Amino acid sequence: MRSIDHSKFRVVEDIRLSKTETYLDLNTSEKNIIKELEKIRKDLGEWQDKLYAHGKYSVLICLQGMDTSGKDSLIREVFKDFNSRGVVVHSFKSPSTNELRHDYLWRHYVALPERGKFGVFNRTHYENVLVTRVHPEYILNENLPHVNSIKDIDENFWQTRFREIRDFERHISENGTIIFKFFLHLSKEEQKHRLLRRLDKPNKIWKFSPGDLKERKIWSQYQLSYQEAINNTSTEKAPWYIIPADSKPSARYLVAKILLEELTNYEDVKEPPPSPEVKKNMDEYREQLKKE
Repeated sequence: MRSIDHSKFRVVEDIRLSKTETYLDLNTSEKNIIKELEKIRKDLGEWQDKLYAHGKYSVLICLQGMDTSGKDSLIREVFKDFNSRGVVVHSFKSPSTNELRHDYLWRHYVALPERGKFGVFNRTHYENVLVTRVHPEYILNENLPHVNSIKDIDENFWQTRFREIRDFERHISENGTIIFKFFLHLSKEEQKHRLLRRLDKPNKIWKFSPGDLKERKIWSQYQLSYQEAINNTSTEKAPWYIIPADSKPSARYLVAKILLEELTNYEDVKEPPPSPEVKKNMDEYREQLKKE
């Protein structure tokens, strides 16, 4: 398998999505990629056990991408070997009436993972600068005091939101949340093939929505919105990674590899030592159990 330096996928300067690859050739078979993923996810599961025992960090994984980019299946395959208590997935849809009565980040705050756990946001707080950027009329549903019409949603509005998101991520990072943000970068051509497969497969057609075809017509607008959001919010403590997503196995492998290689840099994450009482009386406890 081709050796991959995962740092090349991390956004450290302004990018242009139109110049960014959507396919990663690992120079091996799909079978080998799946085998490598199995090894990595087992190691990730063991690291998560240590994280849970350590209890001082949480991990937030943000997944964004166009429809059919593979977010759901990536979650299923990458976290398959986790203890079910250690990972919680939130899929954010259109905000409810109750959520709209709060600020746009509120529902994401309350869904953050507790210390010792992984949280996966399948679609994230970035919907508030992506979908709403393409459809600014959605902002009117937030009933903001300074927004009375679409004309009030100007460039300053979006720059303020980018700042608020950076502040949100800086705050949770400083309080022990390790943040990863992955954009699954899919080509328009590959999305077409995946939508056609949904229509052709009886067990997948339920996922097809006519709205997907409407959104394809404004593909370029979405790409520009993603590009600007990524460029404005990729920071040292909350980096974006652009993952070529035309191959689902390669995308899953790359995300898992990035997670494992970055997380194992946290050398302080380890199981806590036994309490002084347990350490002192370990032999006695062992004998008690043997005599039962």
